[in-house]
Amino acid sequence: MAYRIAVVGSGYVGLVTGLCFAETGNHVVCVDIDQQKVEQLNRGQLPIYEPGLGVLLERNLRNGRARFTTDLAEAVRFGTVVLLCLPTPPQEDGSADVQHVFAVAERIATLLQQDSVHEPRLIVTKSTVPPGTTQRLQALFAQRLPDRRVVVASNPEFLREGTAVEDFMKPERVIIGTRDAWAEHVLRELYEPFVRSGNPIYVMDETSAELTKYAANAMLALRISFMNELSAYCEALGADIEKVRLGIGSDSRIGKRYLFAGLGYGGSCLPKDVRALVQSARSLGVHFRLIPAIEEVNHAQAERFVGRILKRLEPVHGRCVALWGVAFKPNTDDIREAPAFRVIDPLLHAGVCVRAYDPEALPNVQRRYGERLQYAASMYECLEGADALVIATEWNEFRNPDFELMRSRMRQPLIFDGRNLFSPEEMLERGFEYHSIGRPSAVPSGMA
Repeated sequence: MAYRIAVVGSGYVGLVTGLCFAETGNHVVCVDIDQQKVEQLNRGQLPIYEPGLGVLLERNLRNGRARFTTDLAEAVRFGTVVLLCLPTPPQEDGSADVQHVFAVAERIATLLQQDSVHEPRLIVTKSTVPPGTTQRLQALFAQRLPDRRVVVASNPEFLREGTAVEDFMKPERVIIGTRDAWAEHVLRELYEPFVRSGNPIYVMDETSAELTKYAANAMLALRISFMNELSAYCEALGADIEKVRLGIGSDSRIGKRYLFAGLGYGGSCLPKDVRALVQSARSLGVHFRLIPAIEEVNHAQAERFVGRILKRLEPVHGRCVALWGVAFKPNTDDIREAPAFRVIDPLLHAGVCVRAYDPEALPNVQRRYGERLQYAASMYECLEGADALVIATEWNEFRNPDFELMRSRMRQPLIFDGRNLFSPEEMLERGFEYHSIGRPSAVPSGMA
């Protein structure tokens, strides 16, 4: 059956979630406090770049199944199911700040107290929250509304920016955290259209569901940091991390995904969730040893890479470096905790001029750096007069460039590839000095 859904928070998760549920016949109202964003969305214009999302927005606005508002009261009156897709940013100690989640929950409780129609409500936390949060929210509603049926369930998201629509439409698994039969029934019905190929829906208690989200992101970050730590050893040995990756990834117990060495992880999820998991455990007297090291390795990887750049460019003051890619990953304009920043900032501090190009993220980059960076309209314009090229994000358009044109634009054919896009052997044949991650450098005779 079709449900009436209110999505509180029209950020990345809220937009994808709301529009995907609308696409399967549900009626969705998305709430946001940003009036300008709401007006933009109601005109059919996306505030973020995400492949495939614009089509869903246009279609579901046209057929009347999705709309956007700043009026939380309207949305709460409308929705039988209320999805909380609110930010949980890191606090100074790394713990997740859940004040927005609880502030909205308090407002929803007040609105339901004023509602004369005592229809049951299902409140669903899709925000990434510390384990135990859903139970605390349930206690809040039980205290404020003792005579009303309000159930709070956990339903963590596992969306990857750049492929979020596909991830939602074809999930590898759906996690539902609830011990309430009605809540389980509603959420199973909502997700049934997306799992018809047989992918599982796992139902568990609320706290285990919340921890599943943190544990998944910590494991992904661990795999990345493991390969990055190995890459330093490979460089010292003269081994090739890409060959090591293929060798271990073919083991079915390990698998091939998230084994790419590079500049480290970034974005809105992995960094903050690793920190939040550590702090959440610490608050209960549990002191992890392995998980804090994940972040240490992540930051050390970029520092080591920058050190190689600065050493090669000495004297560095006044040098010009072209940077390809600033978004934390391809197919998004999201720059939150982008690994590129861990390259840009020390280069600027050392007096290096940095000229950046990114297919989608430059407006966000300009808001962060202003006139401290130069900005290029194309990948080849970015190279004009550059002493070196640094590749920080693996956009597809960087994978098969015109190498002769690159050489003609650059002051010298010198590349530092933080994403291992090319083979050292090929770059040597093309006459480039080429330094990558965890592989022997290619240095033509007469260079370096």
